[in-house]
Amino acid sequence: GTRVTLHLKEDAHDYLSENKLKDASKKYSQFIQFPIYVKVKKEVDAEAEEDEDDDEGEEKDEVETKDEEEKEEEESKEKKPTKKTVYEWEQVNTQKAIWLRAKEDVTEEEYNEFYKSISKDYLDPLAYTHFNAEGEIEFKSILYLPKKAPFDMMDNYWSKKSEVKLFVRRVLVAEKFEELLPRYLNFVRGVVDSDDLPLNVSREQLQQNKIMKVISKKLVRKVLELMKKLAKEEESGDDEDEEKDEEEEDGEKEKKQEKKDAPDEEGTWSKFWKEFNKNLKMGCYEDDSNRSKLSKLLRFTTTKSDGKEISLDKYLDRMQESQESIYFMSGDSLEVMSKAPALQIFKKKDLEVLMLSDHLDEPCLQKLADYEGKKFVSIQKADVKLDETEEEKKRFSKIKDMYKPLTDWWKEHLTDLTEKGAMKDAGVKVEKVEISKRLTESPVVVVTSQFGYSAQQERVMKAQAFQSKDQISMMSGRKTLEINPNHPVIIDLLSKVKSNKEDKGAMDTAAVLFQTALIESGFDIADPSALVSRVYRLMSKELGVDPDAPLKEVEIPEDDESEEEDDDKEEDEEAGDSGGEDKAEL
Repeated sequence: GTRVTLHLKEDAHDYLSENKLKDASKKYSQFIQFPIYVKVKKEVDAEAEEDEDDDEGEEKDEVETKDEEEKEEEESKEKKPTKKTVYEWEQVNTQKAIWLRAKEDVTEEEYNEFYKSISKDYLDPLAYTHFNAEGEIEFKSILYLPKKAPFDMMDNYWSKKSEVKLFVRRVLVAEKFEELLPRYLNFVRGVVDSDDLPLNVSREQLQQNKIMKVISKKLVRKVLELMKKLAKEEESGDDEDEEKDEEEEDGEKEKKQEKKDAPDEEGTWSKFWKEFNKNLKMGCYEDDSNRSKLSKLLRFTTTKSDGKEISLDKYLDRMQESQESIYFMSGDSLEVMSKAPALQIFKKKDLEVLMLSDHLDEPCLQKLADYEGKKFVSIQKADVKLDETEEEKKRFSKIKDMYKPLTDWWKEHLTDLTEKGAMKDAGVKVEKVEISKRLTESPVVVVTSQFGYSAQQERVMKAQAFQSKDQISMMSGRKTLEINPNHPVIIDLLSKVKSNKEDKGAMDTAAVLFQTALIESGFDIADPSALVSRVYRLMSKELGVDPDAPLKEVEIPEDDESEEEDDDKEEDEEAGDSGGEDKAEL
């Protein structure tokens, strides 16, 4: 055998401690095939009888002559245990490398225990994949998807490294490796063991190794395949439930549903999506090569999904034949979005719309651009096109001509309002005023240009700590005011403008309608004081009060004052009488 002796410097004597040796051996050589022993110091209970065997042999004659009392004392002394220091060799690398075994030979319990040992998680994993990669590069791996997202998962997102451990011939090379998995998959746990990587080089050189890039590519593909499998299982289960609900009788339905719902109320993919949806949306935004795969895993709530999140494939299955685009809208909450004026025509025509309530949804869809040949179109922007008959087109062109005086006048008035008037500091630029095809109930709606920020994106950008106001105003896009030609307020405004373009009441109404439309569409008004003063004026007119009348102090009637003084005098007298009575009693 070979014996290697390491001589340590004085400042490195910490490495001679038992715990340090154990930790280092466990960390880097836990899965080495040959046993690694560390010499440990232990204290063992040793009876006095074992230590005094020789003495008892010499003094047999004396023991025989002792009294019974002395014997009893000696027996009690013998029973008292004493501590003994022993040095033993203890094996450190007791855990076996389960990734080297065939999948069939590893039990579910072993997979779960192994996950807990490498991740320090108290829960079992949600799913795992165990595979051997063969071909130009060979490696073995087990990858796990956790049940719960770590509380600090999105903290330091840009600087976080992958938590998959890299082994080379069962020796740990790196616990956290930057290029093993992309940032958005930093929640994946597991091990990778390769025989093709060099063991005796620095980690920096290893990161530049071409083999690492191939391993990384294969790992990403395997993780996405595992996610796709989970999503497919849940979708196929949902489809089966729907078909059975239609075909089977009520009694059989209930039994089968109970069996299915008993183990898990929520599907495996639903649980995973709830915890890690932000990561997948970030992946969709960042990872160009895997964007199409990730798009199939995305889930969104729609106007027809009854609060449930559905896949884009399901949306395509439910699309109308003549529908050429996938429609979406963004907002703070589903309740607010469901009341938005831009949604009215889509409800009327029974068109399904994706409702994006998460801040990452809209950038994700903008990066996707299209899905299965169908483009994503925001219903809150000016470029929405809907199917129309020839009659509808003719009617629309006639209405456009009919309302031309109003749209031209309104555009001029809004340009003055936003560039010279009360809204000049608001950063709102009006491109045009036109007849709307999307309004059925509301009088007006404000939409932004095709490539500008939506209302939701504007709010998100303004909330950034290091936001640039110049950049926001540049990217906000020009606003378009769309008017509903069938609404009585718009009809009345048209008649007023035709009779007198300088009508002050019409100007006030036009300004208030534009500002309220901005608020209803989700945009911010920089200075609300102009809108508030206009609302007060309109309320005054409604009540029949002159809004320009000067304010006067309210006069208080004298009778009330004199009554109050009399009441105060009476109270003082009563107080004086009661004080006199108390003195008399004393």
